[in-house]
Amino acid sequence: MAAEAAALAAIAFLGALVFGITGFGSALITIPLATHLVPLGFALALFALVDLCSALSVGLENPRNAVRAAGMFLLGLFVLSYALYSLVRHAPSHAISARWAWLAGLAGGITSTLFGAGGPPYAIYLSQRGLTKEQFRATMGFATMTSISLRVAAFAITGLLLDPAVWLTALVVVPAGLLGLFVARRLYRRISRELLMRVVAVVLLASGSSLVLRALH
Repeated sequence: MAAEAAALAAIAFLGALVFGITGFGSALITIPLATHLVPLGFALALFALVDLCSALSVGLENPRNAVRAAGMFLLGLFVLSYALYSLVRHAPSHAISARWAWLAGLAGGITSTLFGAGGPPYAIYLSQRGLTKEQFRATMGFATMTSISLRVAAFAITGLLLDPAVWLTALVVVPAGLLGLFVARRLYRRISRELLMRVVAVVLLASGSSLVLRALH
């Protein structure tokens, strides 16, 4: 149990490191890795607590059926395509209108409910708004905080958070996640907006790849 908790803590640190820099993407790292050690339900409940702590910290810094698989595959292809476009694009793009926000929010809510991946639509929209790196990270953190708060409430209602083992493990894993955020903040202060957008594109690339692989399996 101690070795398992230590491994989960290391996973939480890695996920929080990514989240602390970009404002999203932690679940795409933590859940696939954690399910090698614990059941999926346990991992979802545990890392919902970790992600909630991370999202609260960042967000408040600045106020399986065929249809589902096909949708996940198409979403993954779209995110992959956008990530590759962002990585190879050299000329700066014009900021898009704020009126696209409702569509990004709708898409994020749908993909979060169906696939547990609400971050990519938000990140794609915000990366095209011409925000400073501080505005981008704070807005992503606040949006994720709202989404994860609802997820934690749902896990509490369905009983996934009533398992005492989840809370005992969280005593080890949550501090590791907060340590990851501490390191991420130091890295974040040293990078430019351009580098942050590159990091976001790489995380989107990993997100799209993960969705495609999940759809195919």
